[in-house]
Amino acid sequence: MAENTQPLSKEVKYLGKDFASLRGNLIDFARIYFPNSYNDFNESSPGMMFIEMAAYVGDVLNYYIDNAVRENLLLHAKQRKNVYEIAESLGYKPKVTSPAKVKLQVYQTVPVKDTGINSKPDYDYALTINQGSEFASTSNPAVTFITDVDVNFSVSSSVDTTDVSVYSVEEGTSQPLFYLLKKEVQATAATLKTQVFSFGTPEKFGTVKIPDTNVIRIIKCLDSDNNKWYEVPFLGQETVFEEVENTAKFDTELAQYNDTAPYILRLKKSARRFTTRINSDNTTNIEFGGGISNDPDAFLIPSPDNVGSTLPEGLNSVDTNVDPSNFMYTRTYGQVPSNTTLTFTYLVGGGLETNVASNDITTVKAISTTIDDFGKDVTKIATARASVVVNNEQPATGGGNAESLDEIKQNALANFAAQGRVVTKEDFIIRTYSMPPRLGAVMKAYIVQDEQLNESEVKQKKENDEKIINRISNPLAMNLYTLGYTGDKKLVSVNQAIKTNLKNYLGQFRMLTDAINIKDAFIINIGVNFDVVPVPTENANVVLLRCIETVKQFFNIDKWQINQPILVADLQRDLFLTEGVSNIPTLEIINKYDTDLNYSGNVYNIQEATRDNIVYPSLDPSIFEVKFPNTDIQGRVVT
Repeated sequence: MAENTQPLSKEVKYLGKDFASLRGNLIDFARIYFPNSYNDFNESSPGMMFIEMAAYVGDVLNYYIDNAVRENLLLHAKQRKNVYEIAESLGYKPKVTSPAKVKLQVYQTVPVKDTGINSKPDYDYALTINQGSEFASTSNPAVTFITDVDVNFSVSSSVDTTDVSVYSVEEGTSQPLFYLLKKEVQATAATLKTQVFSFGTPEKFGTVKIPDTNVIRIIKCLDSDNNKWYEVPFLGQETVFEEVENTAKFDTELAQYNDTAPYILRLKKSARRFTTRINSDNTTNIEFGGGISNDPDAFLIPSPDNVGSTLPEGLNSVDTNVDPSNFMYTRTYGQVPSNTTLTFTYLVGGGLETNVASNDITTVKAISTTIDDFGKDVTKIATARASVVVNNEQPATGGGNAESLDEIKQNALANFAAQGRVVTKEDFIIRTYSMPPRLGAVMKAYIVQDEQLNESEVKQKKENDEKIINRISNPLAMNLYTLGYTGDKKLVSVNQAIKTNLKNYLGQFRMLTDAINIKDAFIINIGVNFDVVPVPTENANVVLLRCIETVKQFFNIDKWQINQPILVADLQRDLFLTEGVSNIPTLEIINKYDTDLNYSGNVYNIQEATRDNIVYPSLDPSIFEVKFPNTDIQGRVVT
């Protein structure tokens, strides 16, 4: 009889993935299917050595398989590189450090022109301080602020005012000798750098890398023929907005409005474009398109005027080549640089340390000035240049560190859900936090529907006339409340420059019928007083220090948001769980408001705001802050 060569069906267990499970499954497999071939399962036997080696290999392979799968899932990925790549695949570009923004007050003196009642400033000696001039913090000279635009003292308009005052007078006559000119200019905490790349033979979709970390913004890119290259969000976008000075040279009709609109946005089609990507080490990659002709995109987008024009009469279909859905797509995605050099000018820096106090930016570090010196007094020009001083009346705010991996994950998911527009309250919040670093940073944000207030009288009660304030919802407007950080991570109102940038930034995504009001949230400074009963065997002072640290961690400002209530029971629980604590007999939250001690000055009745062991925030959006933890948290050991 012929021998049956059909393989025996063997049961294989697939659930065991770790070493112990694999080892046990291999032993069971051998006992069931090879009982006569091998039965020595002693720990020191050669057979067990091979079984354990197989289990070891299986455990290692399963680990790498699980890890590979996990690293492809945004919420579970651990490696920074993978988190960055998945986030960018969802359309989110991780943020590097955010620079502080500030309004600088820049001054210069000019000599007097004419005498007597006709005396006035001699604007022939008014300087133009060029864009990119550097001013430094006095307390931290390493923090440099760069002007965003030119400062032209000879021009004054409703949007760019030059304040004039008498600086010095002649003794005995009160005749002005010098006038003081003052202008405001927005500045960014950063360092200006350049990088030059050389290109030879064209390479489709080529990439170059800027080695500097924390690149905040690429200001401009010029090739060797002085052609400008434009940064776009993605290479398929061929149109860019270009800011041009509103002068008669550009448009004679619009030039009459240059006092209120000094710049005009012009829509321009450009094949010379690039996009940027942030690497996991915070360096920046620059990517180009795939076109190698002189005008690679000119023929790629059909004219909408031609849609259906060549179709035979009576047909109700459209040629797919001129399908309007294809209008925004190109074949080459921009031009490839070849046989040229590209010079990138960009800003680096930012961080929490760039948030400096008011009246701290007083050092003129490096400025470039322009003046028409033809026929003018050289000494007076030198005096004018030497007279330049600077100050910041408001603190510089908006500086922040790079996003953590957890922040990138959450912001990427929220950004994907928003799909490039803001509709819901959550959309406004995530867009606020996603504002480009070069525009400043908002660290706390809260949004509510706008309300119009209307007072109505009610009947006399208890011999007093009382009024009730009716709040009428405005469905077409939202109030966005914001706060920033100082350099030492204290809450502060964001300055007007950042508010303006935020409003313009959100305007790109909001619905046409929506309005957004940017406001300051109220800061309620608090202190914490408590008593602690330590375990008799513990050192009382050590237990007290542990409790103070527990309170500090509870009120860590990173954990707190606008309009978040204080759950006193949660704080009590954390204190009870602190090592060495036997009891917390008393715990009190108090208001700190003395402005002489650098508190916000907002008075808040903590007792009236407490219900069921919960301290509620005010009706107007506010946030609780322990501003000085080392002094505002007071503990006492009791028996």
